[in-house]
Amino acid sequence: MRILRCEAGAALVTALMLTMLSLVIALALLSTITMGTRISASQKRYRSALAAAHGGVELMTQEIIPRLLQTDPLNTTQDGIKNDLSPVNLQLPQSGCLQQKLNTPTNKWNAACSSSADPTQSPDVTFRLSGSVQETGFNVSAKIVDAEPGNSDKSFVELLDVGMSASGRDEVIHPQHVPALYNLSVQGVREGGGSREKALLSVLYAY
Repeated sequence: MRILRCEAGAALVTALMLTMLSLVIALALLSTITMGTRISASQKRYRSALAAAHGGVELMTQEIIPRLLQTDPLNTTQDGIKNDLSPVNLQLPQSGCLQQKLNTPTNKWNAACSSSADPTQSPDVTFRLSGSVQETGFNVSAKIVDAEPGNSDKSFVELLDVGMSASGRDEVIHPQHVPALYNLSVQGVREGGGSREKALLSVLYAY
């Protein structure tokens, strides 16, 4: 009995297998690099939108809400606030609702003021933050979605206690301080970017 042995073409098959394996490895590396580039670009877009949303929180909590809560009429007029913040094109489309939200609890809001928590639907405050020279800016919408007023002093007048000796006692009864609590929803969206570049923040602010 004769055993037939033919090794012709074995080198070609081996070369084809090695070539196929090399192509698979190259495609896997290319896919990894492409995916990493896309993730990096997505994170960059999100960080920019997140920075805009943080700017909206800072503006609401440090400028708009404190000034609207003050009892000094010269400093709390909405026109005065809008003029002071004209560089960011500040708008107060729901000015009546905003004042109501700042001074009354959520269960006493009018039906028109108690809409969804989406800050882009009937926002209390809108403004625009400029981007770099090569990029467009961001539109920021902010909204108070829940409120519980407290007893914080809104006069911003600091009165010193009457001087007394070391053994003296303060006979004035001070009520317990209960800060006002506001749940804010703030969203930053790139102009013309659709839904690709946006960030939404929910913040609990105590005044």
